[in-house]
Amino acid sequence: MNVKSIECPNCGGSVELRGYSHSLSAVCIQCLSVIDTSHPQLTVLKKFGEANRVRPLLPLGSRGKFGGKLYEIIGMQERQIVVDGTSYSWQEYLLFNPYAGFRYLSVYRGHWNFIEPAKGLPEGNPTNGIPSLRYQGQKYRHFQTAEAETTFAMGEFPWRLEVGQRVLTKDYIAPPKLLSEEITADEVTYSVGTYQTGAEIAQAFSLTSPLPPAQGVFANQPAPPMQLGSLWATCFLLLCGLLVLALFLKITARNEVAFDQRFHYSSADKESAKVTDPFELKGRTSNVQIESATDLSNDWLYLDMSLINADTGQAWDFGREVSYYSGRDSDGAWTEGNSTDRVTIPSVPPGKYYLRIDPDMSNEGQHATSYTIKVTRDVPQFWFLLIAFPLLMLPAIWRTIARGSFETQRWAESDYVTSAKSSSDDD
Repeated sequence: MNVKSIECPNCGGSVELRGYSHSLSAVCIQCLSVIDTSHPQLTVLKKFGEANRVRPLLPLGSRGKFGGKLYEIIGMQERQIVVDGTSYSWQEYLLFNPYAGFRYLSVYRGHWNFIEPAKGLPEGNPTNGIPSLRYQGQKYRHFQTAEAETTFAMGEFPWRLEVGQRVLTKDYIAPPKLLSEEITADEVTYSVGTYQTGAEIAQAFSLTSPLPPAQGVFANQPAPPMQLGSLWATCFLLLCGLLVLALFLKITARNEVAFDQRFHYSSADKESAKVTDPFELKGRTSNVQIESATDLSNDWLYLDMSLINADTGQAWDFGREVSYYSGRDSDGAWTEGNSTDRVTIPSVPPGKYYLRIDPDMSNEGQHATSYTIKVTRDVPQFWFLLIAFPLLMLPAIWRTIARGSFETQRWAESDYVTSAKSSSDDD
């Protein structure tokens, strides 16, 4: 690319021009004077203050390839907006290719955009919520309106650069695209940016060291690929499979009552222990549920029980307390406990069995109750659903929350902080 050198009228330093006759102004790197290059008689328009000088992330003259075309950085300006008293600054690099013309690179906190002039005018898009524009069939939602000021520049530019130059900017997003509208007293221009990572920019310019990492979430930064639709679909299919499994277990379980008998107990009984008649547990090795149902009222009953194999003598010992209390106080009626209790013994082999039951109640006063013992063979158990359901849904829920958090961070920098909702309605 041919380079033309001029002498700065202010300090005499050399200023290189790479934009040919397109360049209307240039900034001397040595003294920061803004030079009018549109006429042979070079004149100094204004100067940037030395305090405003910034170091560009990409030096002037750097060359990078975008879309198969090689562009050279010929200018850089820093711009800023002020929102609620806080200043936000970013850098914009002017790229030039003699055959393709001008393009731009912008960077804010490690987030890059490759910017091209819009091909045609966007159209207004009727909406009841956030304003939007439609460009090339894509809906762009309004993100932010602000006044941008040029606080520093270096290199050359195809417009008459001014110190402190201000333009009204309106940004619309459809990640990874950013549609920008810039409004001055003389014209309205539109440009379209495409989000780039620092790694992609480093590769385009063949940099040997990485660029600063991105911070936060940018306006048009694409959300991480989460495939929420397919993830929820998979979750739904797995849950359906789990329900089918539960239904299968319910159908195939014997759920057979092997013993059911009512007993009476009084605290005055001298011989309280009872041994039931033998009963048969049929089928394969499976669980046994033993249910104790009482007519307790404001009392308790403790049952010390053993399930004993009549042939082998193998025993399963366990104790269960049943209690039920009720009453009324200033807050109304209340209850505590339950008059019924169930316990499940897993993996009991088939065979002849009997129960040894030793009940106990308070020794204070006369206490009596009737209770029924029911033994059920191979009762379907669905406790695993309480564990499997949340575990199967956890990945989809976590990804959905992560996506929502990402969008919340994105819209926190917009004019619609309370919106913080996904742009999925654009799809």
